[in-house]
Amino acid sequence: MSSKTLNKAERTAAQAWDYLSSAMADTASKAASVAGDKSQQLAEQAGGKADVAWARANAAAAALAGRKPSTPWGLLIVAGLVGAAAGWAAATYARTALAKQAEAEERELNETAVIVGGTDI
Repeated sequence: MSSKTLNKAERTAAQAWDYLSSAMADTASKAASVAGDKSQQLAEQAGGKADVAWARANAAAAALAGRKPSTPWGLLIVAGLVGAAAGWAAATYARTALAKQAEAEERELNETAVIVGGTDI
């Protein structure tokens, strides 16, 4: 082969290599971008689940160690306040209903009462 043909072959090979490496770099860059987006999406999905899993694991470890779960004081206080408010409302309603009933009975008694008076003979 002549040197001219060899140089042309080397140039063609170099150009082919440059084209191939450029195409591979673009493909790798796109693949990395897609992989980064997908990993971000998966991390967002797993974020809340990891917290729940961690809490469950801690509760299981505490149960295995024989420790009882803590008392939810906040929930108990709220339930007590709601119960007290419901009791107060029921008592107020009952008191009002009894007062109205007593007034109605008083009115009925006054309307139907017979006045008995003495007679002068």
